[in-house]
Amino acid sequence: MTMQAFIHPTLNKLFDGIKHFQQRAYDQKLFDMQDLVEDGQHPKVLLIACSDSRVDPAILTNAAPGEIFVLRNVANLAPSYSLDSKYDGARAAIEYAVRDLEVEHIVILGHAHCGGIKALLKTLSGQKIPRDFIGDWVSIAKDGCERYVIDQISDLNAPISADDLHNLQDHQHLVERGSIRGSIDNLLTYPWIKDRVDAKNLQIHGWWFDLDTGDLWATDADNTVFLPVID
Repeated sequence: MTMQAFIHPTLNKLFDGIKHFQQRAYDQKLFDMQDLVEDGQHPKVLLIACSDSRVDPAILTNAAPGEIFVLRNVANLAPSYSLDSKYDGARAAIEYAVRDLEVEHIVILGHAHCGGIKALLKTLSGQKIPRDFIGDWVSIAKDGCERYVIDQISDLNAPISADDLHNLQDHQHLVERGSIRGSIDNLLTYPWIKDRVDAKNLQIHGWWFDLDTGDLWATDADNTVFLPVID
């Protein structure tokens, strides 16, 4: 009898997936796993994606093991540079990708119908989210929303107008894209990212994936506007 006999069917399905990957990667050698073990990983891209189960960056990009270094969190946010937080998985992952792996590209991958951005809009309306951590985390996106979506948003402790909130809720994709641009701005507050960008050794990109159509939109060279990628 194997361990799988005692595991819930939902997890058994995941075990089967691991077995299928093992067959492809190790038995059929469709991937260079041994090289990745012996030589280490050398991804060219740090991809900051949402934790949303519908937007898996490796599946969306058809990336093989070792091709992308992935950081996933609620609403695909990059916090600004700060040394105040001792335990910070997001900043640690960004630092490792840039300073140790020396990635050449950072991509922030957002998406339509993002629950984290919905939570931000609730917070901006003055509603207190009944969660311990999510409200503070998604507030990272406020600056991008303020800078790139509407001209004036009150402090998080003061609700925005009903008209502004209604408009934002009707055009959530604009808030999602504004949040991506805000995270790009935040990345440039890291001195060792700014230095590499200025030296043209590192490029930062914003992507937005449309769950409804499967279309991908990406920022232009100046990260000022989103343009469709797929014809």
